[in-house]
Parts: sequence; C-alpha cells; structure tokens
Amino acid sequence: MIAAAIEMPSVEGQLERNGSLADFIWFRTGGPAEWLVKPKDVADLSRFLAELDPHVPVLPVGVGSNLIVRDGGVPGVVVRLPKSLAKVTVEAGNRVRAGGGAMGITVASKARDAGIAGLEFLRGIPGTAGGAVRMNAGAYGREVADILVEAILVLRDGRVETWPKERFGYTYRHSATPEGAVVVEALFEGVPGDPAAIGGEMDRIAQEREASQPLRSRTGGSTFKNPPGSKAWKLIDEAGCRGLRQGDAQVSEKHCNFLLNLGKASSAEIEALGEEVRRRVLAKSGVLLEWEIQRVGVVK
Repeated sequence: MIAAAIEMPSVEGQLERNGSLADFIWFRTGGPAEWLVKPKDVADLSRFLAELDPHVPVLPVGVGSNLIVRDGGVPGVVVRLPKSLAKVTVEAGNRVRAGGGAMGITVASKARDAGIAGLEFLRGIPGTAGGAVRMNAGAYGREVADILVEAILVLRDGRVETWPKERFGYTYRHSATPEGAVVVEALFEGVPGDPAAIGGEMDRIAQEREASQPLRSRTGGSTFKNPPGSKAWKLIDEAGCRGLRQGDAQVSEKHCNFLLNLGKASSAEIEALGEEVRRRVLAKSGVLLEWEIQRVGVVK
C-alpha cells in the first residue's frame, strides 16, 4: 500500500479510507481500496486529481463487472463516479450523450425511445459507458469504436480533455486511454430506426444472454479475449475445463468463458483457476488465451 503519511486532498463528494470494493464488484471478493473516492462532479474530480500527489496511482472503477480485485486490496485511489455523472440525453443527429457512470442498458434504452438504431448491443454490456469507452467494449458483432464520436476525460493530472474517437486508437478490447484517466462523458451516434424494431433487437439480446450466460451468479463476465479466428469458450471447452473448480471458484458449466464465485472463493482462487484454464488451453490447442477481465491490486 501507499505510505499512510501521504495526505489526500479534500473532496466535495465522498472520500473513504479502506473503502470496500467487494461490496459492489460482481465477484463480491477482494481487498479494499486504500482510498475510495466518489467526487461530486467533474470539477471536483479535476481539482482532486490536480492536487493529488502524482506518485499515487488512480484506478477508475464502474460497477466492477469485469474486475478481479486481488485479496491484498488496491493501493492508492479508486474513483467511482456519482449518479450525477450517469445521466443520458438525446441530441440532434441521432446522437446520445452519456455520463461515464451510465449503464449500457440505460444508454441503449434512451436511444431506442428516440428511434436511434445501432446502439442496441449496449444492452448486452453489463458495465458503464466510461468503462465501455476505455476497453472498447463490444457484443453481438458491434463495439464502441463503431458508435463513439468523442469522449471527455479527466486526466491523472486533473486536466479535462475532449478526445475524438480517432485519438483512442481502438483495437480489440483496448484503447489508448492513459493510465489514471477517468472517462466522465461519451457521445455516441447511431442511425434512424423504428423504436419497435430496436426494442425487438434489444429483447433478443437480453433473451440470448439469459439463455447462454450465468447472469445470476457472482461472475466477472467474459474472462478471456477471443483469439483471432476462434472463440475462447470453445477452446476452453475443448481443453476439458467446463465445470473445473478450485476451491469455491468454478468455470461456468453454462458458458465456460465465465468464472464463478460459488460463495466463498478468494480472488486468489479465481485468478489461479483462470491461469489453470490458460495452461490447459495452451497445452491442448497451442493458443495462449489473453485475459479480458482486468486484474488489479496486491496479492495477499
């Protein structure tokens, strides 16, 4: 952990020492944040980061849907955006502006109601707009790079910048978002569409997810990136890993690119199970799977 002698700047929002992350991340496990910060607004976040010792690491976290927080906790500052930065509004030109804390389903629903097509896939993204922009989230043949116009970031030094899509340098599940930067707003663009048809596609996505993914379990979403020309789940299945367990951590039998916390799994067990899956897939197929879930913090 960072030395306790380092003083935190004040915030108008909330600042908590040893703030629990396991209370809200999807796996419901892992250690605390050394400092958990929920700023009041963009100006509050900007000032806080500008005044924060530059050696203190900063990690933005949305709802923790694709996150393993290691058992030793996260040094430095974890930033969570407030509800005031989760608003979604419709603009001219088939555009939707979303706060970084807005959930994908909220953005997709707002677009549907306005007759804006092309954002339906966000119904299948169980995270926030800010996280989706950072990782180029995607599902059902679409990704953020297809719909983003620009995004507003608060950089680690407190500067507020608007980045056009091109500056993110998007590749598969990756962007050039700087370390410690927080995506506080995104502008998406779709095309004109029929609300009923858009709603039908969103319903299809929801039904497909419900049928194929362990949505009601303690999980972290898709664990590994799909290798070029293949599917991670298929390689995992072929390597005999479906249902594989390590303590209370298990490879889902419903969708084997999902890891589960059956109740009392430690983050170490979940991560070790993922590494065992990677080892077995490599031995079987010669493919080394790349983690899609972000793993953060200190091993206990």
